[in-house]
Amino acid sequence: MKQSSLNVAGPKGPGNAMLRIPMAPLPRPGRNTTIAVVLIAICLLAAAGEAQFRRGGRQARTATAADFDGAFHFCRAWFRSDFRGDGGNWSVDYPKADVNLSIRLGELTKIPVSHDPQGYPNHLIVRLTDDELYHCPFIMMTEVGSALFDDKEAARLKDYLLKGGFLWVDDFWGSYAWDFWVGQFRKVMPAAEYPIFDLPPDHPLFHTQFEVSKVPQIPNIGYFIGSGGGTSERGADSTTAHARGVADKNGRLMVLMTHNTDLGDSWEREGDDPRYFYAVGPNGYAFGINVILYVLTH
Repeated sequence: MKQSSLNVAGPKGPGNAMLRIPMAPLPRPGRNTTIAVVLIAICLLAAAGEAQFRRGGRQARTATAADFDGAFHFCRAWFRSDFRGDGGNWSVDYPKADVNLSIRLGELTKIPVSHDPQGYPNHLIVRLTDDELYHCPFIMMTEVGSALFDDKEAARLKDYLLKGGFLWVDDFWGSYAWDFWVGQFRKVMPAAEYPIFDLPPDHPLFHTQFEVSKVPQIPNIGYFIGSGGGTSERGADSTTAHARGVADKNGRLMVLMTHNTDLGDSWEREGDDPRYFYAVGPNGYAFGINVILYVLTH
């Protein structure tokens, strides 16, 4: 079967305006100068897009039906980013977070995790508009403070969730990123029918395998080291980590939003710095494994 590939240039839309190139004022540039500047900008954008799809030494691509073998796949959802938001893009923490959580899930539970012939976890990327989305009981999005959905993406995501799928969004900080994300999410699920609520401490998700007493606030590794162990990336605007949810009309949790925390970095960066790992790794993995087990059993 022919493999489909992501368009590294990205779809037309605000997401293409994320890269800004600072330039000193030029005295009345001529036509040749203008063309040169445009060509440089195009090359830089193409290089940035290509880099997103070669992280971790592997060429990233969207999943096909042939990729699903009945075992667990970590499915990451691709989305466009809006420069007006507050966040990175779909590939933040990719691929090491996806790989490392898959490995620990296989080690610490009896869930069969899909591997390639070399023993590497088969983690996947799916578009919200692709039929392969429905093969994933669980999808994750990171840095959703800049996520952008069009009408078709919103409709497909709603359909996926109401048919039993589960969405986990992580790593967005502060009130602006929260408001931006909620604005996009409301294209998917209207507030009147699907309110957002804080998960209570006795929610089964916190006790599926490991006892999680509170939502861990996990900063990215750069902030942790640079601040001497600080955890609130937006200062006073992100002092408390939240786990919020959205349920269907039968009470099934179908969306998890971990706000003011970066669970993904605790998996991605487990081998980068022992201080960081010991401070955030155990809590990050306990939370992540609980989520996966909860999703697969509810």
